[in-house]
Amino acid sequence: MSNASAPRTDTDSLTPMAADLTPFNTFGLASSARAYVRITSLAQLPVLSSLARRHSRVFILGGGSNVVLPHEVEGLVVHMAIPGIRLVEARADAWIVEAGGGENWHGFVGRCLANGWDGLENLALIPGTVGAAPVQNIGAYGVELDQRLIGLSAWDVAAGRMVEMTAGDCRFAYRDSRFKHDEPGRWLIVSVRFALPRPWRPVLAYPDLRRHPALGGEGGPPPSARAIFDAVCEIRRQKLPDPAVIGNAGSFFKNPIVTAEAHAALRERYPALVSYAQPDGRYKLAAGWLIDQCGWKGRNRGPAGVHDRQALVLVNRGGATAADILALADAIQSDVRTRFGVELEREPVLP
Repeated sequence: MSNASAPRTDTDSLTPMAADLTPFNTFGLASSARAYVRITSLAQLPVLSSLARRHSRVFILGGGSNVVLPHEVEGLVVHMAIPGIRLVEARADAWIVEAGGGENWHGFVGRCLANGWDGLENLALIPGTVGAAPVQNIGAYGVELDQRLIGLSAWDVAAGRMVEMTAGDCRFAYRDSRFKHDEPGRWLIVSVRFALPRPWRPVLAYPDLRRHPALGGEGGPPPSARAIFDAVCEIRRQKLPDPAVIGNAGSFFKNPIVTAEAHAALRERYPALVSYAQPDGRYKLAAGWLIDQCGWKGRNRGPAGVHDRQALVLVNRGGATAADILALADAIQSDVRTRFGVELEREPVLP
């Protein structure tokens, strides 16, 4: 994401202003807002609620890494930028750490490791902010956010009050949470609390980590959290394009989950099917494999395309619009549905 400075806002009046949102979405889509505010302190929140009542809709913007922005975003765009990282409590079984919703996620993970608060290293280099992480229930390399999150503080924009939520209140599921289903723009996640386990144990279930030479390989001594962090960063950089080089929003589709019966039927037709058994008896399919089998890897459709190394990633080849990205996504979904009878679901949100 670009380091372009955000438009300034007055803490007391929080006056909305027009803003170029192009630097604030990793797809690099040309976009703007007629009414934009940047939230940097708790003191602004009551003013925000008053302001939101004058607009037809509210769109919460975090790091811009999981959105497909149109040419103009209607309504009030609220950019979460509240910072802060602190140790709340050092318990015998866990470090309780809190971070502001505007903190950069990867930076937060690095700060935790530097302080000896291990447990988030598998989630290194995921783009976006701390406040956006619960919305998507981010996960990677064997660790899901809901395994570490114990609570959060969210401002109810419509009601004008702070609400404390437990992990259970968030209704987490695979790449899903209540924040995707409640009224859009209702919740502004202000801070998130994590329980990072003591004693720490490495999570190496993911094959790429088990095989990584820097982590000792199969049967080697347990690696450090820092070694896992470095390995995850290396693997992600090899597999995923840098948004600073080519616009993208990371994985564009969720890995679909199917019944055991559907999985058996697919495996009979496609013996090389890539899938992972789930605790409930269902199977998670590798969406990238499905897309690749349909011949989309490396293909372009106008200025939008599919990355040549990772079929899950759609890219902006230059000058693409939201319509271009969505047309490409629709074509891919149609092909996967026709060939495999499987429905792919988009990860990025639309204002």
